[in-house]
Formats: sequence, structure tokens, C-alpha cells
Amino acid sequence: MRRPRRLTAAERRIWDAFPAGEWVDLRTGDPELDDPAKSAEWPREREVRAEILRALLLGAVERQPGQVPAVRLAGARITGTLDLSEGSVSSTLHLLNCHLPEALDLTDAGTRSIRLRGCDLLRLRGSRAKIDGLLELDASTVREGVRLDNARIEGQFRMNRSTVRAPPRRERMSESGVEDVLDPSVPALASPFAWVQQEWALWAGGLSVGGGVFLRSLRARGGLRLIGAVLPGGLYLQGATVEATGVYAVHADFITAGTIEMSAGFRAEGTVRLRSATVAGVLSFDGADLRPGEHRHTSRERDDQPVDRALHLSHSTVDELIWLPAAIEGEVNLRYSRIGVLLDHPAAYTDRVQLNGLTYESVRGLWSVAERVSWLARDPTGYRPQPYEQLAGWYRRIGHEPDARRVLLAKQRRRRETLRPMGRGVGRLLDLVVGYGYRSWLAGLWAVVLLGFGTAVFARVPPVKVDPDEQRTFHAFVYTLDLLVPVSVFEVRGAWEPVGWTQWVAWGLIVSGWVLATALIAGAARVLRPASGP
Repeated sequence: MRRPRRLTAAERRIWDAFPAGEWVDLRTGDPELDDPAKSAEWPREREVRAEILRALLLGAVERQPGQVPAVRLAGARITGTLDLSEGSVSSTLHLLNCHLPEALDLTDAGTRSIRLRGCDLLRLRGSRAKIDGLLELDASTVREGVRLDNARIEGQFRMNRSTVRAPPRRERMSESGVEDVLDPSVPALASPFAWVQQEWALWAGGLSVGGGVFLRSLRARGGLRLIGAVLPGGLYLQGATVEATGVYAVHADFITAGTIEMSAGFRAEGTVRLRSATVAGVLSFDGADLRPGEHRHTSRERDDQPVDRALHLSHSTVDELIWLPAAIEGEVNLRYSRIGVLLDHPAAYTDRVQLNGLTYESVRGLWSVAERVSWLARDPTGYRPQPYEQLAGWYRRIGHEPDARRVLLAKQRRRRETLRPMGRGVGRLLDLVVGYGYRSWLAGLWAVVLLGFGTAVFARVPPVKVDPDEQRTFHAFVYTLDLLVPVSVFEVRGAWEPVGWTQWVAWGLIVSGWVLATALIAGAARVLRPASGP
């Protein structure tokens, strides 16, 4: 195709440079004057019509043998919408320090690499786009959000050091009156709960990226929606700041990723939700700052009460979770997740953490057993036996049987709080006597105390012989021991009869003996029962 006649000087340079993929640089060399945010001050000589770039990218110029065509443009103000939707783009688009006051539309397009570095654009639309290469927005500003739902990117997706804002709201009339809704380019969420007002800076549900998503030092006003995203190359948010305008800063249910780094200064004002996520490598919150934000989640587990939640990681599978945030506010939900290695610290949790159903192969961190037990007691939904069994099982696997018994003793004490008064009374007795069977040495201690007490009493006030003609020698120690044993072993109990007030001592020793024996049997059964299971 011949070059159109009505082209500006800048457009002619771009047209001529396209076949060989040469750069066209319209910048002055002064960083302040070349700032795309100040493009209103640029002369008309730096303006380029989006329709010219569209024509080049969609094949207006035939490919020359031995050359690789591309649009490489720096320092231009691109007027109009750069609409490549449903097109097949076989050339690279590379813009540097350009201003796009209207949208870049890649909806349903098939393209090569798209690179916008240090640019200022209104919006990026890329639903269902297929990009055979790199999508880059490093150090750029996107004023009304990025939409990449169900897009496929073979290379990397990069928005390092970028600033992204959610699309603005507008008012519309409904049957119930005036209501706030999202810009129509971003679907609203239909829900009766508070998070219906959620705004998204990045709308990328179902996104698939082969080479990894790099959002380091990103500044996002609005949430990141990555539900069902497939990211084998990982998601990297080190140093990023996400300020939610609704409940969720990051909403990534069912995400599949090789690794997820929300670390090294990552800051979220809003809930980070990764329910049913699958992370084949490390999920790291090392050095993160997590806060629920102004809006609160509604918990169905607690009668629809508002909940400040920092992290929702339930029903997920993670090879290694590094949970060492620098600052945290709000609840942590780890229910029914499967974690290979859990590296955490007592200060990494608030007083609310949901652990029921959580399983892990190993735990690391500077914890005492008492701190771990306190961690288990922070579940706001109340007593659940599974977290105690899981922790005790881990202590057993590493050969710390005494620590496992301490955990199981804490489990019984927590369970006792849920029983009726009679059950609580029996539980306190078992705890006092033998520590629910996990402190059987207490029974021995009680036996020694009672044996010494009885020996002293009966040595001072000996019982009388039942049969005066029988030749027997009285031993206070043996007599007391025979009273304590539930079944008479030495046949001394029936040969001597206590007198006066010592009868109450004898009866007390007999009852104490039965209580000790019963407690020992019950405790032994409780200790041995798990060992006999599968």
C-alpha cells in the first residue's frame, strides 16, 4: 500500500520507519518537558493519529524480505482510540514516553509483543486477547484500569513501577432510585453484601501468562482481580501498594501459580483473598503490611457479622507458606488448607486466626509449645479438635512426645469449656488427678501424699484388731497402702478396724484409691486410643 497523502511530518517518519522497525523519537531530551502527563503542553508536531498506527499494525504496509516491521515510537501524543480489537497483529508495538488520552483496545486480538514503557494512557482493554510475546506497561500510568479477563500471554506480563487506577463510577437511575455503579466497561458484582461496591484497577479473571506476572512496586487504586488465573511463571508483587475501594485488595480465588511473592514491602489496604488457590512453590508474605481497609467482609460463619480480615487462604494447597508480615491487622483464615512447610512467628497473627481443617507437613519458626497452644486457642469460631490433633501429630513425627502430650492436654482443657456443669466437674477432677492421662505422674504424686498422710494418722491412732485371738503385727504403712489399693492385696484391711475419727480417714483413702485407679484407666485409654487407630 502506498503512503497516504495527508500525513503530518511525524506520521510520515513513522510510516517510513515501520518496514525496518526503526525508532522514531519525538522527544526533546528534557525529562520534564517529555513527561507524558504534561502532553497538553506539547506542540502539534508531536501528535500522531491512532488510525495511522492501527493501519500499520494491521498490515497496511507489505512486509519486506529481510526486514522485521514494528512500530517503535517515543515521545508522541497519540490521538484517538488505538483500536486493534479482533485484529491480527504480526508486528511489535513499542511505545516509550507516549501519551494515549484514549484507550488501547486489544479485545479479541491476536498480537505480537505490546510494550508501553513510561507511558500515560487512559485505559487498556484486552479481554480474550492472545499475545505471542510480552505485554509490558513498566513505569506507566493507566488512569481507568487494565482489563485482561481470559487473555493469553505467552511471555511475561509486566507493570513494574506503574500506577493504575480503577475506572470511575457514574450514577444511573434504577427502579429503586439513584445508585452508584462501575463504568460499563467493567462488570459489576451482583451481591447483597458490602463488596458489591468493589472497584478493580486490574480485572484479569481467567488470565493465563506463561512467563510470569511482574507487578513490583505497582501503585494500584482499586483491587486486583485474578480469579482463576493460571500463572505457572509466578506472581510477583514485591513492594507493591494496593488500596482497595471495596473489601478486597487482591481477589484471586482458584488461582494456580508457580510462586506468589507478596513480600518485601508489599502493602494491601483490603483483604487478600486466595481461596482454593494452588501454589506449587512459595507463597511469601515476608515483610508485608496487611490491613483490612475501610470496608469489611461479612462472615457467614458467625451469623453474618462484619469481620476485619487480612488474609483469606482457606481450601488452598501451598508447597511452602512464609507468613512473616511486618505489620498485620485483622483476621487470618487458613481453614481446610494443605501446606507443605509453614514458616511463621507468633507476632504474625492477631488474636483471630481460623485453623480448623488446616494440615501441614512441617512447621518452622521460633515458637515455644505454649505459644503454639495459644495460637490454636485464637480461633474465633470456638473449640475445634482437629487443630490440636494436627499439631500433636507433628510433634510426634519429629520425636517430641512430651510436647505432643502438652498439646493434647490443652485440647482437653479447651474442650472442657464446652461441656455441661457435670462434665466440667468430672473434667476438672481428671485434670487435677492425672492431667487427663497425659500427666500420669500426678497419680503417683497423689498416692505418695495420701500414703504418707494415712501412715502418719494410723501410726498415731492405730486401729483395733478385729479378731483378738489372731496373732498379727500392725504396720501403719502397709495398712494405708492396702486401703488405697482398690482390691485388698495384703489382706490387712479386713483384719483391723479404725476407731473414732480415723474411720473417715480410712473411708477417704478407699474412695481416693478408686478415683486414682479410675482416672489412670481413663487416661491410659485416652492416650492409647490414637495409637490404635489408622
